[in-house]
Amino acid sequence: MTIPNTIRFIDVFAGCGGLSLGLLQAGCEGVFAVEKSPLAFETLRFNLVDGTRYQFNWPKWLSKRAMTCEELLENHAAQLIGLRGSIDLIVGGPPCQGFSTAGRRDPADPRNKMTERYLTLVELLQPRFLVIENVAGFNMRFENQDDLDKLITNAKKPSYAEYVAGRLNDLGYDVSRGLVNCADFGVPQNRLRYLMLCEMKSAKRGQKDLLKLLLENRHDFLLTHGLPTDRHVTTREAIADLEANDKALVPNTDSSVKGFMEASYRFPVEQSAFLKLMRFGLEEEVPNSRRLANHKVNTVNYFKSVQAICRPGFCMSKEERSKVGTKKHSTTVLNANRPSPTITTLPDDIIHYSESRILTARENARLQSFPDWFAFQGKYTTGGKQRKQECPRYTQVGNAVPPLLATAIGELLKTRQTQRRSRIVVQKTNEIQVAKKSSANQLITGTSLERPKLSSPKYELDLKSEPVFRE
Repeated sequence: MTIPNTIRFIDVFAGCGGLSLGLLQAGCEGVFAVEKSPLAFETLRFNLVDGTRYQFNWPKWLSKRAMTCEELLENHAAQLIGLRGSIDLIVGGPPCQGFSTAGRRDPADPRNKMTERYLTLVELLQPRFLVIENVAGFNMRFENQDDLDKLITNAKKPSYAEYVAGRLNDLGYDVSRGLVNCADFGVPQNRLRYLMLCEMKSAKRGQKDLLKLLLENRHDFLLTHGLPTDRHVTTREAIADLEANDKALVPNTDSSVKGFMEASYRFPVEQSAFLKLMRFGLEEEVPNSRRLANHKVNTVNYFKSVQAICRPGFCMSKEERSKVGTKKHSTTVLNANRPSPTITTLPDDIIHYSESRILTARENARLQSFPDWFAFQGKYTTGGKQRKQECPRYTQVGNAVPPLLATAIGELLKTRQTQRRSRIVVQKTNEIQVAKKSSANQLITGTSLERPKLSSPKYELDLKSEPVFRE
C-alpha cells in the first residue's frame, strides 16, 4: 500500500517565485504557477520550472509562459476541473498594492479583485490547504464605505481580509489569519505580512489554528536550519560579504545595459549561520545581480549627509528631512546590527550602512532570504510609464515572499499532511484486515467466495492485486 507523502501545489500570482522556492525547499512538489509579468515569470521559469535544482511537474496542456489568472480560468477550466483531487495546496499573493500601507490604499483598485480569481480557482480545484499572503494593510479598514461596496458588494464586512475569510469559510475551509514578522523566521528583515492559512473542514480532525501552529513551531524551525533562536539575523550577517569597499570593480556582464560596474566577489572564510544557509551547496559559484548603481557625485554627497544625520534603522524624521533638504519619507540608512527595514520595489528607499550608495539587487535578495544560486533575470530597473507595466529585478525582489517564511509554512503543512495520511493508512489497513478475515471465514465454512463489497466509496479492493486507494 503506497500513499504519497508529498504536497502538490499551484502558485497563483507567483511573481519571481519566492513562495514556490520556499515550498520546494520544504519538499513540496510544484505543478504549475501563474504570473502575468513576462520578466518575473522568466526568473521563475529559469530557476524553478526548468531549473537545475528544482523542476515543476508542469502539465502538458498548459504552456510555460506568462499569463493572468483570468486567462487561465477562461481557457483551461475543463483541465483544471480534471486536476481536482490531485492538488493539495493553492498558494497566492494577490497583487498587494491595493492594500499596502506603503501607498494610498484604494478600495476600488482593480488589483484587489485579483483575489476573486484566486477564490474561483479554489472552487474549481478544492485543495486541502490554502495560503494567502499579503501586506499588513490587507486587514485594515477602508475609509470610504461606498468604494468598499463597489469592491466587495457587501457593506457589512469591515475589511477585505474579513470578507475573504468569510468567503473561504463558505467554501468549506477553517481559516486562521494574522500578522507575522518575517524576521521571526530567520529573514534578516523586519517585514510584516498578513497570512491566511486554511485547511478544509473535517469533523474527524477538528479545527486547528494553523497560524498558531506556525508560530509555535518557530523555535524548532530556526534550530533545524541552524539559525539563531534567541535573536534576529542582522543586516551585516546577511550582506557583509557583498560590500564593495576595498574590492576591485569589474564590468557588470549580467545585463544588456553596458557601463555599469560590480565588486569582484571574495568567498568569505568565516560565514554567519545565515550566510551558510544562503550559500549551502555552493563552492566557488558567484551570485548574479551584483550591479552597482552609477551614482552622480551630488547623489553620493547627499547619501553621506543622510548617513551622518540619520539614526540607522529608522526612517528620517521631519527634522532630519529638513536638515538634508528632502521631502522623501521612506529613506532609511541600514543599521548593520539589526534586521533591515522592509525591502520595497524602490531601490533608493534604503542606503547602505557603511557605503554611500543604494543596495544592489543581490543585497536586497539576501535580505529577502533568496539563496545565492537563485539567478534573477531581465532588466534591473525601469522608469516612466513602464514602471506600472514591467517587473524588473528590483521589483521582483521587493514583491517576493521571503523563501524562508515559505519554507516554514511548507514544513508545517507537510507535517499536517503526514498526520492525516497516517490516520488514513491505519483506517484502511484495519478495513482490509476485516475484509480478509471475512473472506477466510467464508472459505472455512464453505460459503461461496464473492468479491467483498465495502461501504466506503473512498477505495476499491481487488483481491488479485495490491489495493489502490483514492482519497
